[in-house]
This record gives sequence, C-alpha cells and structure tokens, in this order.
Amino acid sequence: MKTLARWARAEWGLLYATVREPLLRERWRAIPMTVGAVCLTAALHFVHNQSWGYDFVQDVGGVRAADPLWLDLLRTPLSLFVPALDLPVWGALVQILFVFGIAELCLGRWRTLVVAYAATLAGTLYARVGIWLGPDSPLGLPASDAHVVDTGPSAAVVGLAVFLGWRYGARITSAVVTAAMIVEVLLKGNLAGKEHLAAIAAVLALCGASALRRRRSKHRAERGSGLPPARP
Repeated sequence: MKTLARWARAEWGLLYATVREPLLRERWRAIPMTVGAVCLTAALHFVHNQSWGYDFVQDVGGVRAADPLWLDLLRTPLSLFVPALDLPVWGALVQILFVFGIAELCLGRWRTLVVAYAATLAGTLYARVGIWLGPDSPLGLPASDAHVVDTGPSAAVVGLAVFLGWRYGARITSAVVTAAMIVEVLLKGNLAGKEHLAAIAAVLALCGASALRRRRSKHRAERGSGLPPARP
C-alpha cells in the first residue's frame, strides 16, 4: 500500500495540489465554465430527445464529413457539448465535469477551451482525410462514415486528459489514456476511435510547441541575466 501511495503522489500529486486549494475555497464558483458546459450539454440532450428539437440540435451542433466544411467549422464549437449517440448522457456529463473541471482549475478557462477545441477540430478534419484515403488505407475510413455524427465531447475530454498528464507530470496516465484509445481502434476501428487518436496527435503537437516555447523563453532569460545556460 505504501508503494502504491508513493506512486499516486508522484503521478498525481502536482495535479492534486493545484486543484485542491481553489476547489476547497470556492467550490463550484472555482469552475464556472465547467458548470456551464455541463448545463449546456444536459440542455442539448433534453432538446435533442424532443420531437421538435432533434433537427435543431443537429443543425447547430451535428458535425458530419458529408456536410460542407465551412458549415462543420461553424458547428464544431457547439459540437463539444452535443452528447454522442453511443455514449449515455450521464457518461458525457461526468466526463465533462471531471476532466473539464480539473483543466479549468489547472490551465484556466481560455486555455482549456483552446485545447478542447483543437482536439475536437482535429477529429473533425481527420474524418474528411480518412474518408478521402478510403477503407484500404490503415488511416482511412469507409465512405459511409461521412454520414456519422462526430464524437461530441469525448475527443475534447481525451485531448485535455493527455495534455494535463503531460503538463503536470502524470505521464503514465497520459500513456494509459493513449493506449486505451489505440485498443479501441484495434477492436472497433470506428470513426470515434480514430477521431480520438487524431485528437491526441493534435494535443501532443500542442505539448511539443508549448515545451519549445518555454525552453526558448528560459534560454532568453538566461542570456539576459548573464548566467550560463542550464544543462539539459
């Protein structure tokens, strides 16, 4: 048990310390964006299940590769909060509350939205590329997937989980999330699984860009102070 506790502290200690204080001090007021996202997802689910609301939700947040690209780009921001058809709404709500909440506390509201949107947009654009490649390519998709609605919030959730793990030292958690998505693709090979991998690829690119930017900032600060560069 002690070994497991030490591993948990090493893996999630920084995340826990970052999240704990503001959440204890402000409770729900610490994550207004997350609370709003949960309420919006629940509201869209309710409307979507009404006879008068299905077409409305699809028109404002349903993203498919068969639609014009400009229309999908307009719908993509709201598509983050349209529950996927193969995921119970409570599952989507729990995912958003847990992962978006931690991200909002650790990264801030706008950075969380940027990472979430980048992950979702990567999945949306991949679907078009995959259909163009065709089912004979390992990265391709059948033409019928052009009419399948995108993943909803799950691509954003996966992307944020990987980004948080990389940024706050939970590298094993990031690796496990990535491995789970690879297994999903190997077992199912469906559009959602491959969009999740596209989201992870986009987030890893963001991680690399962020690391490079911080390294350059550090080097500039060291040159400005006259100190010798730190060893890697």
